[in-house]
Amino acid sequence: MRNQERDGGRPVYIPAGGTLASESRDRLAQAFVPNVRTRAHLCWSELLAVSVTTIFLSALHAAIRLCRDGRACDKGTMSKPSFNFLRPYLHGASRSLKPHHAQAYIALQRRFVQSIAADAYTGPHDVEKQKRLDHLAKVKPLGDYHPRLVYSANAQNMSVRDFNAKYHDISETTSDVVSVFGRVRSVRLLSSKLMFLDIERDTQRLQVMVELKKLAPQDGLDESFKSFKKVARIGDWISINGNPTKTSTGQLSILALQVPQVLAPCLHHLPEKIEDAETLARRPHIHALTSDEPGDILRLRALIYDYVRTYFIESGFMEVETPIFDVSAGGAIARPFETVANELSNIPIRLRIAPELNLKRLIIGGQDKIFEIGRVFRNEGVDNTHNPEFSTCEFYEVGATLPIVIARTEQLIHGLHTAIESLRSTYFPTLTSPESVDFSQPFAQLPFIPTIEQASGRKLPDFSLPDAPSKVLQLYKELGLDAPPNPTLPRLLDSLAEVYIEPLCQNPTFITQHPEALSPLSKSYVDESTGQRVASRVELFIHGREYVNAYEEENSPFEQRRKFMQQLDFQADGHGSIDESYLEALEWGMPPTGGWGCGLDRLVMLFANKKRIADVLPFGTLRNVVSISKMK
Repeated sequence: MRNQERDGGRPVYIPAGGTLASESRDRLAQAFVPNVRTRAHLCWSELLAVSVTTIFLSALHAAIRLCRDGRACDKGTMSKPSFNFLRPYLHGASRSLKPHHAQAYIALQRRFVQSIAADAYTGPHDVEKQKRLDHLAKVKPLGDYHPRLVYSANAQNMSVRDFNAKYHDISETTSDVVSVFGRVRSVRLLSSKLMFLDIERDTQRLQVMVELKKLAPQDGLDESFKSFKKVARIGDWISINGNPTKTSTGQLSILALQVPQVLAPCLHHLPEKIEDAETLARRPHIHALTSDEPGDILRLRALIYDYVRTYFIESGFMEVETPIFDVSAGGAIARPFETVANELSNIPIRLRIAPELNLKRLIIGGQDKIFEIGRVFRNEGVDNTHNPEFSTCEFYEVGATLPIVIARTEQLIHGLHTAIESLRSTYFPTLTSPESVDFSQPFAQLPFIPTIEQASGRKLPDFSLPDAPSKVLQLYKELGLDAPPNPTLPRLLDSLAEVYIEPLCQNPTFITQHPEALSPLSKSYVDESTGQRVASRVELFIHGREYVNAYEEENSPFEQRRKFMQQLDFQADGHGSIDESYLEALEWGMPPTGGWGCGLDRLVMLFANKKRIADVLPFGTLRNVVSISKMK
């Protein structure tokens, strides 16, 4: 058994069968134990190895010192240093050791302890980082470089943005004492007694002037100034107390009254630009430090969310939340993620693929106008426009017909475009406007069946007949098109739309009157012009990409059951089930309702003028997120 003793609240491990000499124990406690507390990432096997090695070196050092002092090496009393308190294999290993090895072992022990301390602070080994650590350690202990932020009672504590706004029109140094902090973006040494730095916080920059003769007198001022000059580096976070001033060139600055304080040093060299795709994907924080674009995209996303939310609230809608976990996936046709809850281990739980059915339950329960912004999950592929986790907004409005939903969509998208363009140059200047898109109202409309027939030069079969899938497959052969995998009727029709309709939708365009088979949750009717049974549904496409899906909701439990059964017939693998709980909810009476869903990530892509969804997600797609967690 391993005994444990407490020394100042810290554990000191003592081998079985003896006790450490007080000097060895003190050295062990001072040299080893504090580093164990800071090196939280050490695994138990590493800790055991460190413990044994450090105990051995500490004991050896103590014994050799005894020999050196003549207290333990008298031939009449002892033929060699005593290591009886060590475990047998260590005791045996000590027989060949000589006292003149002391300096080597002491140096080894010191180096060993120092390396443990450095590892505890820095993590994985990096040559450039180690040089930086060594440089910092020459000035003061590494643990002193991350102090708590303490605001001065004698200074106005301001952000860089507020500082620039308040003092931008001053013409000379003011008597105000202001405290600001930010990340160092440049360091310029003009002489041994004068330096300039640029700091940045929240996209705002400020010049800092540190002149030795302008600093408040204090003991060791010269040395403190020299030390700061040595360690200050691009990427560091520093705080400054000083007076607002204007330089001779008219640049707003803060004149330091005290030596700036390092709040968090940057241990790595901060490159000016990163073009390596792997680095950008695995280290998004570095990308954000070296480019303004990630921050601009975050601000654009925030503006879009805020505008959409404000639009619905001002239109009388109430924002709600529905469960992300559910037993059924939630309405859309997609493969869900499945998990298990410890409290319900015998029931599979799914992450929602849409909030649709639960939002309709709220409508059935008496709500009139509701919307939700949230995350949804689909266990499917990752490509330029799809990610398994994404954000949507859905609204449901009692009494809204398809023309009302179309009008809301036009109003929202047009207004959002106007708002973004008015702020683009100020808040996200690195992002360009969508290319060749006219957001003028009203948006164009293309009916599904007539557009395909006109573009292909073929008449589409009656989709209500049992042989419709085979006739559409024959049409694929005649047109020289490759059929999609698992060619069900919905998949075949959807692929035809990709070929013949979506490329026509460069400006905002509604695709209307989809075949009923494509829209099981919408109301349907017979279109007089084609004689086909079509859905009361529209999709908004821009640049050939879908942004909005909207329809008049199916509120008949009988028709909804029929359409659910039809969807089961379309699934060749035989998987799937009918959501009886939703059908039961419809039996309580759902009023005529218009529903609408919009992919918010797609909107960010549109107004950031990006072609890949990975470019507008702060941490990229699922592949990027997984690679970040594996980063060494």
